[in-house]
Order: sequence, then structure tokens, then C-alpha cells
Amino acid sequence: MIELDPELQKQAREHARIKRRLWLVENLFSGIYALAWILPGWGVALRHWLTSFIANDWLLVPAFLAIFGGISFVLTLPLGYFSGFVLPHRYGLSNQTLKEWIIDQLKSLAISLPLGLLLVELLYLALRLTGALWWLWAAGGLLFFSVLLANLAPVLLMPIFNKFIPLGEEHAELAARLLRLAEKAGTRVRGVFKMDVSRRTKAANAFLTGIGNTRRIVLGDTLINEFSADEIETVLAHELGHQVHHDIPLLIAFGTLTNSLGMYLASLALDFAVTKFGYTSVADVAAFPALMLILGLYGLLVMPLENGFSRWRENLADDYAISATGKPAIYETAFIRLANQNLGEIDPEKWVVWLFYDHPSLGERIAKTRKAALN
Repeated sequence: MIELDPELQKQAREHARIKRRLWLVENLFSGIYALAWILPGWGVALRHWLTSFIANDWLLVPAFLAIFGGISFVLTLPLGYFSGFVLPHRYGLSNQTLKEWIIDQLKSLAISLPLGLLLVELLYLALRLTGALWWLWAAGGLLFFSVLLANLAPVLLMPIFNKFIPLGEEHAELAARLLRLAEKAGTRVRGVFKMDVSRRTKAANAFLTGIGNTRRIVLGDTLINEFSADEIETVLAHELGHQVHHDIPLLIAFGTLTNSLGMYLASLALDFAVTKFGYTSVADVAAFPALMLILGLYGLLVMPLENGFSRWRENLADDYAISATGKPAIYETAFIRLANQNLGEIDPEKWVVWLFYDHPSLGERIAKTRKAALN
């Protein structure tokens, strides 16, 4: 039976600590950067300068964002390079060359910039036209885009970064087994696909993606190559547990609730910022750094709540995987392989789990499988 590698667990703890410190540095920078635009009045000065030759609100927003966001991007580029390229290579998690990593970053920018600009333009349209109810329109827009992206991502966005091919004859038995498992869970899928994860990482993964006609089972080639068919079945059963428990609509509903509350509180805080820092109105693009700071602080406050809700649903999905397959001992070996292959920390501190983890810790999940095996 496979066992935890003590040396890999030592590396996992080191890797996790570094990632938490990077998270702290990134958030401190974001807060300080926003305050630098708010307190000295740089945002107002930039808007005043831009309006001297840009009269159209639709053009003013991207011009302001290009400068505000462009400076931030340049300043955080070294940190992004370290966290996204240097650190994964240091701990043996990445297979990417520097050229491949840069291409991925450019692809991400090519997708995120137009989408982000569209969302911000629509946000400022709501700020200009809907008055005090802008927060409600913003929350509704986020709900619409989250559902839309969940449908389109598997067929339009994800193939930009990875190749998805149906499992061939070599894995026909595995595909049939997983399709039977999906049918047992009452979940219709378009098929079982292999994703070329190994182009980028050594980590293993499997997931169910899409909604309705775009739903499909996706297995990373690192998972197929390193895990047994029984282990893959238990991992996929966990993902199907989310479908059985209706977790996707529940998570969307919960996210909509927290987003709505956040937008409402942001509207109150933005009204205060307008009075305090001399913005012309809530629709003043100069107040964008203040809005980002407000939403960022709210995100930090609700992060433990959102992670706790997610851990609850993940725990139920683990219960389903154990009961649906009847293979708790196999599920345990899958977790141990994931810990070894993905550098997953088995026993993080409780405060770390409370603050950062959207899944139960691997140690908790392994303990659950061992308890189930004894019953």
C-alpha cells in the first residue's frame, strides 16, 4: 500500500508557508497601492488630466484603468513571476519552460482584459444610470456572467490553454466505468476527456465541468498515468457528489448572496468616500481605487465564511464518494497519492484551514476514509 513520503510532506509544509506569505504580500500591496491613489488624490488628478482631452465616459473608463491597472501590473510582475514560475519549479511541480509560461500569461491577458473591461464598463453604466440601486444591478450582472462563463468555459476558454481529447480505446474500460458512475448519480455528461495537464504541471487533477449540454468529465493525463482505475473512480465519484447534492446551484446562490451583500455595503462605503475624498459622484472613475479597496476588504472578511461553506459541501461529496463506490480504502490511497504528487500538506494548522482552505485538509479526509473502512 502506498504511504505518505515524509520528505515530500516537509516540502509541502515549506511550500504552503511560502504561498501564504506571498498571499499576504500581494494583499498588502493591493491595499497600499489603492490607498496611494486615494489619500494623495492621484485618482482625482488623473481623471482631471484625462478629461482635458477625453469627453466620452465610455472612453474615460478604459483610459483610467489602463494607467491605474498598468502601473500595478508592472509593479507586481516580479512577484507574479516568482509565485507562478520560480516557486513551482523550485518544488518540482512545474514542467513549463519560461517561454511556455510567458505565452500562458499573454493568453490570460488576452482573455481577462476584454472581459474585465466589459464588466467595469457595465458597472459604471449602472453607477451612472441606476442611482442608489447600482449595487443590485451589479450583483445581478455578476450572477449572469458567472452562469454564462460556466457554460462557455469548457468549449471556448479552456481549450485555449489545454487540449481535450476523448479517452481512446486504451482507456475505454475506464471511460465506460466513469460513465456508469455518472449515470448512477443521475448526471448526464457529454463524455470523458483527457486533458494534457503534464504540459504545465506534475500535479494530478480531475473535475466535472460545464452546465447542461457542456457538462463533461475531464481527467488530467497526470492522473491517468499515476493513479489506478479504482482510485480515479473514487476521485470522480467525489466530483459527482457535487451534482447529486446540487452544489453548483447552491454555490451560485450562496455566492450571489455574499456578492449582493458586498455590493450593498460597498455602495454605502462608496457614498462615504465620495464625501470624504472629493469625488464628483459614485460614478466618478477617480473613485475606482476606493471601490476596489472596499470590495477587497469585504472579500477578506467573508473569505472564511465562503471557505467554510465550501468545506461543508466538499465533506458531503466525500461521503458520497465513499458510499457510491464502497471503496474507502481505495479513496484513502488516492488522497495519499494526491498528497505526494501535488505536495498537499496533510495536517495544516487549524487557523490555516479556517482561513484559506475551501476543502477539508487531506489529513481530515484520510481519517474519514479510515473510519469508513472500519464500519
